[in-house]
Amino acid sequence: MTATVTIRPSNLLKRRPTIHYQVAMPKPQLHLFEVTLFVKDWHQPILDVKMPVWTPGSYLVREYTKHLQGFSAASGNRQPLPWRKLAKNHWQIETADTSEIEINYCVFANELTVRTNHLDATHGYFNGAALFFFIEGHQQQPIQVKIVPPHQEWRITTPLPRIPGKSNSFLAADFDTLVDSPFEIGCQQLYEFEVLGIPHQLAIWGKGNANPQRIIDDIKKIIEVEAKLYGGLPYEKYLFLLHLAANNFGGLEHKNACSLIYPRFNFRTQDNYNRFLQLVAHEFFHLWNVKRIRPKALEVFDYERENYTSSLWFCEGTTSYYDLFIPLRAKIYDAKTFLEALSKEISKFQNTPGRQVQSLSESSFDAWIKLYRRDANSDNSQISYYLKGEMVSLLLDLLIRARYQNQRSLDDVMRQMWQQFGKEEIGYTPKQLRRVIESVVGCDLSNFFDNYINGTAELPFNEYLEPFGLQLIGVEEGEPIPFLGIITKTDNSQELIKFVEAGSPAGLAGVDAGDQLLAIDGLRVAAGQLSDRLKDYSPGDTIEVSLFHHDQLCTLAVTLAPPRPSRCKIVQLKNPTEVQKQNLCGWLGIA
Repeated sequence: MTATVTIRPSNLLKRRPTIHYQVAMPKPQLHLFEVTLFVKDWHQPILDVKMPVWTPGSYLVREYTKHLQGFSAASGNRQPLPWRKLAKNHWQIETADTSEIEINYCVFANELTVRTNHLDATHGYFNGAALFFFIEGHQQQPIQVKIVPPHQEWRITTPLPRIPGKSNSFLAADFDTLVDSPFEIGCQQLYEFEVLGIPHQLAIWGKGNANPQRIIDDIKKIIEVEAKLYGGLPYEKYLFLLHLAANNFGGLEHKNACSLIYPRFNFRTQDNYNRFLQLVAHEFFHLWNVKRIRPKALEVFDYERENYTSSLWFCEGTTSYYDLFIPLRAKIYDAKTFLEALSKEISKFQNTPGRQVQSLSESSFDAWIKLYRRDANSDNSQISYYLKGEMVSLLLDLLIRARYQNQRSLDDVMRQMWQQFGKEEIGYTPKQLRRVIESVVGCDLSNFFDNYINGTAELPFNEYLEPFGLQLIGVEEGEPIPFLGIITKTDNSQELIKFVEAGSPAGLAGVDAGDQLLAIDGLRVAAGQLSDRLKDYSPGDTIEVSLFHHDQLCTLAVTLAPPRPSRCKIVQLKNPTEVQKQNLCGWLGIA
């Protein structure tokens, strides 16, 4: 006889739990997002929920839970559930007798940056990492989000797709996608446009002197240039979200969007407008370099702790090099403007003493404890991986172009990284990154990496600029001033010392950041007069500097050093050769 086997459902075959968020803001003037997390079909005795401590693209543990308040948990029939807090970002709920859980909490949102949350009477803006919990072991599940605006006229703008048939509801494929999808809720201006047959949006919140049509026209050019570099656009739609604020500046990349914040009245002068377009070019370039071409350490995000990598110089620094270059290629500005902007970046780099202390790879690795946590000694002890990464990327581009008469360039590195790692989103290691760069350069780069990426040797700009008929020179603005080594800031008619360069005359004499500068040689230094006073002295002169140090009056003898160039400038060599002219033309597209 044949036995009959009855197959019964087991716990292993139970439906996966569903995750649904509701975000309300009934009194936006109080800056509180009211968040409800609904979990259904839960079949375990414990539910662990955790909130991220950082957001991808901004490498600092920001402790988002510091803004969370009013946590509570209940069953589907609204009976309170026991819970306890196990860590700063970890709540554990006892769920043995229920399959439906409702968690309620509020998040205070009054920090207007691209990586945090902001809610007031004019709009609501939030990032997923700063607002939502993830459920341990269920990060790959789809998540629904319903928004409850406080006013009927408020619209919702986000890169997430809407759920058909559900009002103000959106679907994230998983928790990573939810974190990667900012929300703007309010009366923002919304503009639709197409590039290469793909729909795009520009959403603008805030008042200012921005010209939306001009911005859109130039954004189109940036998109086309970057798409040409990589061979197309890797998305079905894209959102540019722009906040106009008082003095804020910044951007944060997402896979299908970017958040931008820019001073509201900085769109009229060409220099300020160019800076805005460089910000756009930077964040848009990230949709390849970082969002898809990313280090192995960032291939799978750990939202609870630092994700260390020594390759942020390539993620951010190389992107910073291209954010200057892309508007040139897009013919938004000319080669003269590009070289002036590049000269300013080199000046900033050369005037940072920390470049001789911290290597580029170390700067990348230590982003979590240094870049966003600046203090009075930061410029003495560290260098930004954005800034030096930009400088090193410049040298690499020039090296490749000079070796191959512009038939190869840093573009080939980016394209190869895209093909090898970006398309399939396979994380790369530092060794793999170096291998790709060396394959394009066509030689071993041990000395280059040892000196300029893993070491602190001075960057030989002129050695790399010379094949293009260019050189870097120091420029003194106005009358030479003996070098003292301090930066001051006027506050209530007082000269406060904000920075003292290590090893400078002032530093060696014992002047400290935080001191109040009072007098030189017994005569008061009025606000804003320091530079003029120093012009009366010569290098080698010893002056008496009087100051308050921790409220104690001190007078220190300081011997002045020779003047330093205040800035750097890239200029053309006299009588460049034909090869140099051709190299320059191939790089910048100019005769």
